[in-house]
Amino acid sequence: MLKDNLTAVERRIQEACDRAGRDRSEVTLISVSKTKPVEMLKEAYDLGVRIFGENKVQEIRDKYEALPKDIEWHMIGHLQTNKVKYIIDKVKLIHSVDSMRLAETIEKEAEKHNRTADILLEVNVACETTKFGLNTEEVIPFYEKVSLFPHINVRGLMTIAPFVENPENNRSIFADLHKLYVDIKEKNIDNDTVSILSMGMTNDYEVAIEEGATMVRIGTGIFGARDYSK
Repeated sequence: MLKDNLTAVERRIQEACDRAGRDRSEVTLISVSKTKPVEMLKEAYDLGVRIFGENKVQEIRDKYEALPKDIEWHMIGHLQTNKVKYIIDKVKLIHSVDSMRLAETIEKEAEKHNRTADILLEVNVACETTKFGLNTEEVIPFYEKVSLFPHINVRGLMTIAPFVENPENNRSIFADLHKLYVDIKEKNIDNDTVSILSMGMTNDYEVAIEEGATMVRIGTGIFGARDYSK
């Protein structure tokens, strides 16, 4: 199943890139493995997957210890400040920074570990009350403050678009985030670290790629439906 699913996802990413006139190398696939057992991740690893996304700190800690160390882990879920210390030395990228308190905690923990943390700012473009994230008008002032932190690199933006039956309904969401991303890149004159636009999941990643996504987060399309009992 995994091999066929990965092949299908890869084909659809390539087709979306072709439609948008983009090179396939511009889009990074994050295999979202939350709730999936280590055995399934090992199977994906054997098929060449090296970038996994998780939304719970405990899962990252457990899987980090059980799996090869050349895996790149991404924290894609809401991150509580009291749990930053458990993953600061394990993750390549934190996608979900949405408050100054969280940014300050990441800065403090990164300094303790003598490293620089790469982060994305999570933006609630659709203004959904059930989701975390900065409002669009908050993003640039927030970015300007956090980009001054010595142990944080703001690498770009992330959003979780609404779940819709027709992915075209999210095109404007992705287009709006891309515009904000471009605006931030233009402000980043001295240090060209902003290069990531994380948007698009199993239901809508092709539209996201067409609108400029550089990272897509795909779970169900690769691993099948998640077990929400965990």
